[in-house]
Amino acid sequence: MDFENNEMEEELDNIIVLNDEEGQEVQFEFLDLIEYEDEEYVVLLPIEETEEDAGEVVILKVEDTDSEDEESYVSVDDQDTLNTVFEMFKEKFKDEFNFIDED
Repeated sequence: MDFENNEMEEELDNIIVLNDEEGQEVQFEFLDLIEYEDEEYVVLLPIEETEEDAGEVVILKVEDTDSEDEESYVSVDDQDTLNTVFEMFKEKFKDEFNFIDED
């Protein structure tokens, strides 16, 4: 899932900090919230990209927690769901991003 942002000068004020598998903090720019089959998915762009994953977005499922003020994000294993959510994101933002198809 690759794309180039045509508006790189935009303020990065939608920052989410998550912990990776090793407990390291990773910053993401929040791009969108997509609703699909009664579930919500966040589309995030890693801020500190390595060259190998530059332009790739991360899609995580939103899960409620016991606290009303918090929600958690879990990875999505179903490739069909990921593809569908990404296609919805691409359609919604087709004028803002230059998507690159890698088939």
